[in-house]
Amino acid sequence: MKEVLKDLNIEDINYGVCLGHESHWIQTHGEKITSYSPIDGSPLASVIQATKEEYNQAVHNAQIAFQQWRMIPAPQRGLIVRDIGIELRKYKEPLGMLISLEMGKIYQEGLGEVQEMIDISDFALGQSRMLYGSTMHSERPYHRMYDQYHPYGVVGIITSFNFPVAVWAWNALIALICGDTCVWKPSSKTPLCAIAVQKIINTVFAKHQLKGLNNLVIGPGSTIGEFCIQDTRIPLISATGSTKMGKRIGEVVGKRLGRSILELGGNNAIIITEEANLELALHATLFGAIGTAGQRCTSTRRIIIQKSVRQKFMESLIHAYEQIHIGNPLHSTINMGPLVDDKARGQMDKAITQLQQEGGSVLYGGQSLSIADCPHGFYVTPCIAETSGNSPVVKNETFAPLLYIMSFDTFDEAIQLHNDVPQGLSSSIFTNNLQQAEYFLSAKGSDCGIANVNIGTSGAEIGGAFGGEKDTGGGRESGSDAWKSYMRRQTNTINFGNELPLAQGIQFHIQKKQ
Repeated sequence: MKEVLKDLNIEDINYGVCLGHESHWIQTHGEKITSYSPIDGSPLASVIQATKEEYNQAVHNAQIAFQQWRMIPAPQRGLIVRDIGIELRKYKEPLGMLISLEMGKIYQEGLGEVQEMIDISDFALGQSRMLYGSTMHSERPYHRMYDQYHPYGVVGIITSFNFPVAVWAWNALIALICGDTCVWKPSSKTPLCAIAVQKIINTVFAKHQLKGLNNLVIGPGSTIGEFCIQDTRIPLISATGSTKMGKRIGEVVGKRLGRSILELGGNNAIIITEEANLELALHATLFGAIGTAGQRCTSTRRIIIQKSVRQKFMESLIHAYEQIHIGNPLHSTINMGPLVDDKARGQMDKAITQLQQEGGSVLYGGQSLSIADCPHGFYVTPCIAETSGNSPVVKNETFAPLLYIMSFDTFDEAIQLHNDVPQGLSSSIFTNNLQQAEYFLSAKGSDCGIANVNIGTSGAEIGGAFGGEKDTGGGRESGSDAWKSYMRRQTNTINFGNELPLAQGIQFHIQKKQ
């Protein structure tokens, strides 16, 4: 553990704010928080959180940096982001290890999260040359119309514990090539990951003599988060977290007519029909349900399976669950690490109790575990539970490895069960029936922002726009044309004639003075 902190230069931490440059870490004066590893409950390091004054300093710094940054041509901004990707490559192993230590996901997933940051930096480099507008034909002679995009200004980025660095990259690296500057408030459960990333990117900013492009502010959501969402100096807030949190942010930011990108809760389902490749469906279910110990917003929460293949699939699924190795996520043989804290374990227990009270039954797992070499970690056996789609507990997202099994007779019934939850993030169908697959992707099929055929709900590529509908918030991050969310659209009309005709043919004449 100490070696990882040393490799990332975060052994001694007495600051909670960085003003976007290696020499601009400032002493903070808020409350101290200690980051504990969910692996074994051991303390990793302590951080002094920011006060309002120090938060204001960070936002002001981002405002000043924006004045210069927005005028640098976008392709040149892309080169800076490219260098961030190059620097991240140097630290992939220790940063991946720190993610595992502080968040609890297995080491392979920690490495994958850093790779996601590297991938989005490459994507952003290319996107920096493709911030396209459109040209339009004017109805007036000798006129030209087009639209173009300008940066908003300061973007506030609020990230959650489950992807402590990748979600920042989805937002910040796209925002930077768009000409914005950033203020980042990471989860208080994973502050060390944020500090490590800030130190890595600071070397790039120093190399290019840049300051204030990404300003890190560590503090609780109840203070720093509230300052951020109420701050009129921040025109755009991008936040990842629970639906409850998102509703608060949407209300506050909307009231001041700001803009928000909200990536909130998921309650993701896989439909498995009798025409599915059951082996593919099994592998997708396993990773979707137990990956990151069920703590992904895209984790598979529900299996909706046709009755004719239910028994065969369930026998294979339970057998596969029995082979899962649970324990220290730094060990190469481990498939599932701990939950992030005891509160998460308690929420899983509460959901299982509610399930049973509502007539459901546990088919496998659901117990707390004691791991010999990690006596104070937060381990559970992943749970498979049978229930009906009408059970209220199924409507809620439980951020844990809790998988609900539901059966159906007709395909229309499967679609109805699938869409009958408040959330709408990720969805999948396994079938070799072309009509079923296409129907699932149609307007009458999945109501989610992500809909997949013959792949699982979890593990989205960075090239697609990421986000969902309904209680998931409606925002989009990462790929496709999500870059437009970080810029303001401007319509331009140029008159290169010698007269001033009005639109819609309006005649407006003033009699000349005789």
